[in-house]
Amino acid sequence: MDTLNTHALPPTAPASFRPAMPPEAPLPMPLQALDRWDPATGHRPARPARRPWTARAFVFGGAALLTAYGALEMYEVVAVSGGTTALQYVLLVLFTLNFSWIALSFMSAILGFATLLRRPKAPLPPTRLATKTAIVMPVYNEATARTFAAVEAMRAEIDATGHGAAFDYFVLSDSTQGDAWIAEERAFLDLRARWGEDARLYYRHRAKNHHRKAGNIGDFVSRWGGAYDHMLVLDADSLMTGACVVHLAAAMEADPDSGIVQSLPLIINRNTLFARVQQFAARIYGPVIATGLSVWSGRDGNYWGHNAIIRTRAFAEACGLPDLKGKPPFGGHILSHDFVEAALIRRAGWSVTMLPALPGSYEESPPSLIDVAVRDRRWAQGNLQHSRVIGAAGLTLASRQHFATGIAGYVASPLWLGQLVVGIALVLQTAYVRPEYFTSEFGLYPVWPRFDPVRALQLFGLTMGILLAPKLLGLILALIDGPVRRASGGAIRLVLSSLIETILSALIAPIAMLIQSGSVFEILVGRDTGWNPQRRDDGSIPLRDIVRRHRWHMVLGLVTGIAAFAIATSLFLWMSPTILGLVLAIPISWASGQLSWGLALKRLGLLMTPEERDPPAIASSAGAIAARNAEAGLDESDAIRALHADAGFAEAHALMLPEMPERPRGVIDTDRALAQAKVVEAETVAEAAEWLSPKERMALLHDRALLDRLTRLAPA
Repeated sequence: MDTLNTHALPPTAPASFRPAMPPEAPLPMPLQALDRWDPATGHRPARPARRPWTARAFVFGGAALLTAYGALEMYEVVAVSGGTTALQYVLLVLFTLNFSWIALSFMSAILGFATLLRRPKAPLPPTRLATKTAIVMPVYNEATARTFAAVEAMRAEIDATGHGAAFDYFVLSDSTQGDAWIAEERAFLDLRARWGEDARLYYRHRAKNHHRKAGNIGDFVSRWGGAYDHMLVLDADSLMTGACVVHLAAAMEADPDSGIVQSLPLIINRNTLFARVQQFAARIYGPVIATGLSVWSGRDGNYWGHNAIIRTRAFAEACGLPDLKGKPPFGGHILSHDFVEAALIRRAGWSVTMLPALPGSYEESPPSLIDVAVRDRRWAQGNLQHSRVIGAAGLTLASRQHFATGIAGYVASPLWLGQLVVGIALVLQTAYVRPEYFTSEFGLYPVWPRFDPVRALQLFGLTMGILLAPKLLGLILALIDGPVRRASGGAIRLVLSSLIETILSALIAPIAMLIQSGSVFEILVGRDTGWNPQRRDDGSIPLRDIVRRHRWHMVLGLVTGIAAFAIATSLFLWMSPTILGLVLAIPISWASGQLSWGLALKRLGLLMTPEERDPPAIASSAGAIAARNAEAGLDESDAIRALHADAGFAEAHALMLPEMPERPRGVIDTDRALAQAKVVEAETVAEAAEWLSPKERMALLHDRALLDRLTRLAPA
């Protein structure tokens, strides 16, 4: 076998080749301690922070009063017999916990509704920008045609504002699939060539996706962050208008104490049934919830990981995330990094705010119920992992509340499930168990586990009213806003769309409850989740996969329905929405990913949003560019054949590779060794492409010597 010299090709770029990244401008990014904090080391605000105590008293005080009232009513429901059993006390505790969660959401929505009734005005566009902002898009095995289309469309819009010189563009790749990596490089070189000498477009691929997105951003900040005042962090499906981007940069300039300014992304470009339901809900109800959160959070806001601008120096000083002790799912690197970064940057004295009324921020969403469940499993682990961070030293009370809200969002599902099971057990006890004659307390009469049906019905109505109120408030705002009402198909279609969304959400809710409960159980018993790339395109899932995922949900629904009917007809009727959702889990999940169903409702003018009826110019532009990129076949090319077919591209790829450390003697990289053996053995590029495994391909793509050997193979 031939021996190849790993350093046979020195990284000396020809005069015509411009480096893929600018000169490094390092920023120290020390790891933060969670068990201690010295306030003297943080940022000293230029002006004292004013916290919205009145709004917080309204939201949390109102939620506490509602919860107390609900708990008292539930106690009266179960204590009607004059005594309360242990099982009834369990039901009371579970109900109180669940009721407190929805009461807090209700009060926050009331606050958001009252704020939006005043029609807050969007800020005026800035006349000039004096700072430099890096627009960074982390990618991980994404569709290159779309991601680079978004960058190109955003650049055109930002340049049109007259502030284009204030922004540079970075595509930061963590892709672990060879074809995706090479497609990114081809798209980058093509776009940079078309933009010319003033492209200000850069690309970096990490050999190891250490700490995933948080590590990707951290690597950029620590190596290049010193050259930029701010960074605007995107997701691969993000899209932001030029006006929105410039407004965010101006907001950072206007407030020297600002660390993060978060926009409210709206969902666009969705066509499957499930995705269009999410798109409609986010557009009609989302602003109410987000505005309420923004008002009571004030300068102690939260960060959702994308479509937000960050002060680079503040991020470097405060957001070096430590690994948590122990193994995943609760130990290891911090999975949901955004909440933690917001809490740490706030701890360091910088503000975190949100601009929910700022238009022009967009994202996409998963196309089906199963796709959401896959993403939700990762989010569940990340939020439950925050139980290890919520007690960190120096955090503001609001930051701890954000962590608690995230944790409660996933713990709520097993709590609701527990309440349902206990309720069934109590009805069963009432129907079949003999009364308890000899209790721990003296009494002349036996204790029967009875309920007050009138109070129970009233409490059920109150609970449902509080649960659905944010939807109703969002609908009212949409109905009284003429442009939104007309763009959503008119008042009648808007109301019908809201009814469709509510019904579908009610059917999906018990399925989601079981999925999330299963996720929480898996996490509690120590099962880690991976980090698979999100499926963003519209498309259905094979029926066999749907049946495999939901068969036990259907079985549980059938068993529960039969048991409830056998116990009492009233119990069956009360549980019918939950039973129906579970029994129909397979067809509901199948329908959720159907493009035809979503488009049929679209043709009827239902589940319409203003952005769907009159698409933003940037969305139309990005769509046209993505179609053009797709025709170029970037995402369809085989990496090995693409490099072999274009010697200039192969040379550019080699020049973009970082310097690899010397291999210690006696330490063998198995993937590289196998790749070398196969490339040496191969006579044609077709043989090499066929023989190399995905990991061996990545080893070859990182090695200049193997690439040189590859280019000298005969064509297929």
